Amino acid sequence: MKPTPARHDPRAYTKVRSMKMKTSSLRQLAAAGCLVLMLPLAAQAQNIAIVNGKAVPKSRVDALMQQVARSGQQLPPGSEQRVRDETVLREIFAQEAERRGIPASAEYRAQLELARQSILIREMFEDFRKKNPATDTEAKAEYDKFKAQASGTEYRASHILVEKEDEAKALIAQIKGGAKFEELAKKSSKDPGSGERGGDLDFAKPDAYVPEFGKAMAALKKGEMTDAPVKSQFGWHIIRLDDTREAQFPSFDEVKDQVKQRLEQTKLQDFQERLRKSAKTDYKFTQ
Repeated sequence: MKPTPARHDPRAYTKVRSMKMKTSSLRQLAAAGCLVLMLPLAAQAQNIAIVNGKAVPKSRVDALMQQVARSGQQLPPGSEQRVRDETVLREIFAQEAERRGIPASAEYRAQLELARQSILIREMFEDFRKKNPATDTEAKAEYDKFKAQASGTEYRASHILVEKEDEAKALIAQIKGGAKFEELAKKSSKDPGSGERGGDLDFAKPDAYVPEFGKAMAALKKGEMTDAPVKSQFGWHIIRLDDTREAQFPSFDEVKDQVKQRLEQTKLQDFQERLRKSAKTDYKFTQ
């Protein structure tokens, strides 16, 4: 009868532990091997192509797509494939340019510096816009300011424009004698835009016109015509006032986006001017 080994034989424990360690090591090696095999696959997933042994990352496609989006263009369906084609073609052409030594040329280096500055400046301005948006409060204040300036009376006038004073006086006489203002405007006016409409200029405030015209128009009553021709830099005018109304102005919600855009552009211009004035340079700007 064989002797039964002691349950706590140190040698038996050492053998079991050794076997467990070997098994664990084998599992770790196997896992490491799988990871090594998977790494190239993960890298390939981030690339769209390999050109002459060089990877073309998908991030370039994303950058080109973002560049088009920034320009405000709408990409039609299926555009991503064309952008991929363009990205791979760029890599092919760029590699050939490098092979020919183009990067060593002075012209290339000069153009590269200009491109670097353009991109750097553009990104700085874009960052400024993001960090300094126009608020609704600012937009409303700007809107109220413009609305106050635009308030007042608008005048709907018609006119006939001719070159000579005598010609204008003759037309006034014809109108007073019963001739239709609209027909004479279509026939005789030098202003083709209003002439085609019988002289109609639609509604506008007096300051929208040259001073002589605006002053004469505002002095008329509804339905009246100037007794004498009015001279301006454009010639001689016969003016008739057809109607008046309080100035019309769009609601804040209708123009809020445009007002914000204008405010943000003004902020950017002020930022640029501050940078120019704070720079230490011996250069004298023309303005």
